[in-house]
Amino acid sequence: MFHIEKHVSDLMIFLATIDPITTLALFVGLTGEVSKAERTRIAIRCVAMSAVVLVIFIVLGQFVLGWLGVRLESFQLAGGIIFFLFGVQMVFGSGVAADISSTDNDQDIAAYPLAVPSIASPGAILACVVLTDNTEYSIAQQATTCALLMAVLGLTLLVLLQANRVYKMIGMSGSTLMVRVLGLILAAIAVEMTVEAGIELLR
Repeated sequence: MFHIEKHVSDLMIFLATIDPITTLALFVGLTGEVSKAERTRIAIRCVAMSAVVLVIFIVLGQFVLGWLGVRLESFQLAGGIIFFLFGVQMVFGSGVAADISSTDNDQDIAAYPLAVPSIASPGAILACVVLTDNTEYSIAQQATTCALLMAVLGLTLLVLLQANRVYKMIGMSGSTLMVRVLGLILAAIAVEMTVEAGIELLR
Protein backbone atom coordinates (compact mmCIF):
# COMPACT_ATOMS: atom_id res chain seq x y z
CA MET A 1 0.00 0.00 0.00
CA PHE A 2 2.86 2.38 0.86
CA HIS A 3 4.43 1.83 -2.55
CA ILE A 4 1.16 2.54 -4.33
CA GLU A 5 0.63 5.74 -2.33
CA LYS A 6 4.19 6.86 -3.05
CA HIS A 7 3.84 6.18 -6.78
CA VAL A 8 0.57 8.12 -6.92
CA SER A 9 2.15 10.98 -4.97
CA ASP A 10 5.24 10.98 -7.22
CA LEU A 11 3.06 11.00 -10.32
CA MET A 12 1.02 13.95 -9.07
CA ILE A 13 4.16 15.89 -8.17
CA PHE A 14 5.64 15.32 -11.63
CA LEU A 15 2.36 16.28 -13.28
CA ALA A 16 2.16 19.48 -11.25
CA THR A 17 5.81 20.53 -11.60
CA ILE A 18 6.21 19.61 -15.27
CA ASP A 19 2.67 20.90 -15.90
CA PRO A 20 1.85 19.76 -19.48
CA ILE A 21 -1.13 22.12 -19.68
CA THR A 22 0.86 25.29 -19.03
CA THR A 23 3.56 24.00 -21.38
CA LEU A 24 0.87 23.42 -23.99
CA ALA A 25 -0.34 27.01 -23.74
CA LEU A 26 3.24 28.29 -23.99
CA PHE A 27 4.01 25.95 -26.89
CA VAL A 28 0.98 27.06 -28.90
CA GLY A 29 1.88 30.70 -28.36
CA LEU A 30 5.51 30.27 -29.40
CA THR A 31 4.98 28.00 -32.41
CA GLY A 32 1.98 29.65 -34.01
CA GLU A 33 4.02 30.94 -36.94
CA VAL A 34 5.93 27.75 -37.80
CA SER A 35 4.99 24.84 -40.04
CA LYS A 36 3.43 21.63 -38.74
CA ALA A 37 6.64 19.68 -39.41
CA GLU A 38 8.74 22.25 -37.58
CA ARG A 39 6.28 22.28 -34.70
CA THR A 40 6.64 18.49 -34.39
CA ARG A 41 10.43 18.77 -34.43
CA ILE A 42 10.37 21.42 -31.70
CA ALA A 43 8.05 19.28 -29.53
CA ILE A 44 10.30 16.22 -29.77
CA ARG A 45 13.48 18.18 -29.12
CA CYS A 46 12.21 20.10 -26.10
CA VAL A 47 10.89 16.95 -24.39
CA ALA A 48 14.10 15.04 -25.18
CA MET A 49 16.29 17.80 -23.74
CA SER A 50 14.09 18.00 -20.65
CA ALA A 51 14.40 14.24 -20.13
CA VAL A 52 18.21 14.46 -20.28
CA VAL A 53 18.31 17.30 -17.74
CA LEU A 54 15.95 15.60 -15.29
CA VAL A 55 17.61 12.17 -15.51
CA ILE A 56 20.99 13.78 -14.81
CA PHE A 57 19.55 15.23 -11.61
CA ILE A 58 18.05 11.86 -10.66
CA VAL A 59 21.46 10.19 -11.05
CA LEU A 60 23.80 12.90 -9.74
CA GLY A 61 21.66 15.32 -7.75
CA GLN A 62 22.05 13.64 -4.37
CA PHE A 63 25.82 13.18 -4.82
CA VAL A 64 26.13 16.90 -5.48
CA LEU A 65 24.19 17.62 -2.28
CA GLY A 66 26.48 15.31 -0.33
CA TRP A 67 29.55 17.02 -1.75
CA LEU A 68 28.11 20.38 -0.68
CA GLY A 69 27.31 19.04 2.79
CA VAL A 70 23.57 19.62 2.45
CA ARG A 71 21.34 17.08 4.23
CA LEU A 72 18.55 15.65 2.12
CA GLU A 73 16.06 16.52 4.87
CA SER A 74 17.04 20.19 4.54
CA PHE A 75 16.70 19.95 0.78
CA GLN A 76 13.32 18.26 1.20
CA LEU A 77 12.16 21.01 3.57
CA ALA A 78 13.25 23.67 1.08
CA GLY A 79 11.62 21.62 -1.66
CA GLY A 80 8.34 21.47 0.21
CA ILE A 81 8.35 25.25 0.62
CA ILE A 82 9.18 25.77 -3.06
CA PHE A 83 6.53 23.25 -4.14
CA PHE A 84 3.99 25.10 -2.01
CA LEU A 85 4.90 28.46 -3.53
CA PHE A 86 4.86 26.88 -6.99
CA GLY A 87 1.38 25.49 -6.30
CA VAL A 88 0.17 28.87 -5.06
CA GLN A 89 1.48 30.49 -8.25
CA MET A 90 -0.46 27.96 -10.32
CA VAL A 91 -3.65 28.50 -8.31
CA PHE A 92 -3.47 32.28 -8.67
CA GLY A 93 -2.43 32.24 -12.30
CA SER A 94 1.23 33.23 -12.29
CA GLY A 95 4.14 31.09 -13.42
CA VAL A 96 6.46 30.30 -16.27
CA ALA A 97 3.92 30.81 -19.02
CA ALA A 98 2.76 34.10 -17.54
CA ASP A 99 6.31 35.41 -17.20
CA ILE A 100 7.34 34.77 -20.81
CA SER A 101 5.53 36.98 -23.26
CA SER A 102 8.01 37.03 -26.13
CA THR A 103 11.02 35.20 -27.49
CA ASP A 104 13.89 35.87 -29.86
CA ASN A 105 13.30 34.22 -33.25
CA ASP A 106 17.00 33.50 -33.57
CA GLN A 107 17.19 31.34 -30.46
CA ASP A 108 16.20 27.70 -30.16
CA ILE A 109 12.84 27.85 -28.41
CA ALA A 110 12.98 24.07 -27.90
CA ALA A 111 15.82 24.64 -25.40
CA TYR A 112 14.53 27.89 -23.92
CA PRO A 113 11.89 28.50 -22.75
CA LEU A 114 10.23 25.15 -23.55
CA ALA A 115 12.75 22.60 -22.20
CA VAL A 116 14.03 24.90 -19.46
CA PRO A 117 12.36 26.38 -17.48
CA SER A 118 8.91 25.23 -18.64
CA ILE A 119 9.20 21.40 -18.69
CA ALA A 120 12.41 20.88 -16.70
CA SER A 121 11.29 23.52 -14.22
CA PRO A 122 13.06 24.21 -10.93
CA GLY A 123 10.24 22.35 -9.22
CA ALA A 124 10.65 19.31 -11.48
CA ILE A 125 14.42 19.28 -10.93
CA LEU A 126 13.89 19.48 -7.19
CA ALA A 127 11.33 16.67 -7.35
CA CYS A 128 13.80 14.41 -9.16
CA VAL A 129 16.30 14.78 -6.33
CA VAL A 130 13.89 14.52 -3.41
CA LEU A 131 11.82 11.63 -4.74
CA THR A 132 14.86 9.40 -5.40
CA ASP A 133 16.55 9.61 -2.01
CA ASN A 134 19.26 6.90 -2.00
CA THR A 135 18.97 6.42 1.77
CA GLU A 136 15.21 5.89 1.74
CA TYR A 137 14.34 4.23 -1.56
CA SER A 138 15.72 1.12 -3.22
CA ILE A 139 17.10 1.05 -6.74
CA ALA A 140 13.87 -0.60 -7.91
CA GLN A 141 11.76 2.16 -6.32
CA GLN A 142 13.95 4.85 -7.84
CA ALA A 143 13.67 3.14 -11.23
CA THR A 144 9.88 3.18 -10.85
CA THR A 145 9.98 6.88 -10.01
CA CYS A 146 12.13 7.46 -13.09
CA ALA A 147 9.60 5.48 -15.16
CA LEU A 148 6.81 7.71 -13.81
CA LEU A 149 8.85 10.74 -14.84
CA MET A 150 9.24 9.31 -18.34
CA ALA A 151 5.48 8.63 -18.46
CA VAL A 152 4.71 12.26 -17.63
CA LEU A 153 7.24 13.44 -20.21
CA GLY A 154 5.66 11.07 -22.72
CA LEU A 155 2.25 12.54 -21.92
CA THR A 156 3.70 16.01 -22.36
CA LEU A 157 5.05 15.04 -25.79
CA LEU A 158 1.68 13.62 -26.85
CA VAL A 159 -0.05 16.81 -25.73
CA LEU A 160 2.44 18.99 -27.61
CA LEU A 161 2.15 16.88 -30.77
CA GLN A 162 -1.59 17.51 -30.69
CA ALA A 163 -1.18 21.09 -29.52
CA ASN A 164 -3.63 22.90 -31.73
CA ARG A 165 -6.27 20.16 -31.52
CA VAL A 166 -6.02 19.81 -27.73
CA TYR A 167 -6.00 23.55 -27.10
CA LYS A 168 -9.05 23.99 -29.30
CA MET A 169 -10.84 21.16 -27.49
CA ILE A 170 -10.26 22.25 -23.87
CA GLY A 171 -10.21 25.96 -24.57
CA MET A 172 -8.68 28.69 -22.45
CA SER A 173 -11.10 28.15 -19.56
CA GLY A 174 -10.44 24.40 -19.52
CA SER A 175 -6.67 24.79 -19.46
CA THR A 176 -6.92 27.42 -16.73
CA LEU A 177 -9.11 25.15 -14.59
CA MET A 178 -6.75 22.18 -14.92
CA VAL A 179 -3.74 24.29 -13.96
CA ARG A 180 -5.58 25.55 -10.86
CA VAL A 181 -6.52 22.01 -9.77
CA LEU A 182 -2.95 20.72 -10.22
CA GLY A 183 -1.66 23.70 -8.27
CA LEU A 184 -3.98 22.97 -5.37
CA ILE A 185 -2.90 19.31 -5.30
CA LEU A 186 0.76 20.30 -5.41
CA ALA A 187 0.31 22.72 -2.51
CA ALA A 188 -1.31 19.99 -0.40
CA ILE A 189 1.48 17.51 -1.17
CA ALA A 190 4.05 20.22 -0.37
CA VAL A 191 2.59 20.67 3.11
CA GLU A 192 3.02 16.95 3.77
CA MET A 193 6.62 17.05 2.52
CA THR A 194 7.42 20.05 4.72
CA VAL A 195 5.94 18.46 7.85
CA GLU A 196 7.79 15.17 7.27
CA ALA A 197 11.10 16.94 6.66
CA GLY A 198 10.61 19.12 9.75
CA ILE A 199 9.98 16.07 11.92
CA GLU A 200 13.13 14.35 10.61
CA LEU A 201 15.25 17.46 11.26
CA LEU A 202 13.90 17.78 14.81
CA ARG A 203 14.88 14.16 15.46
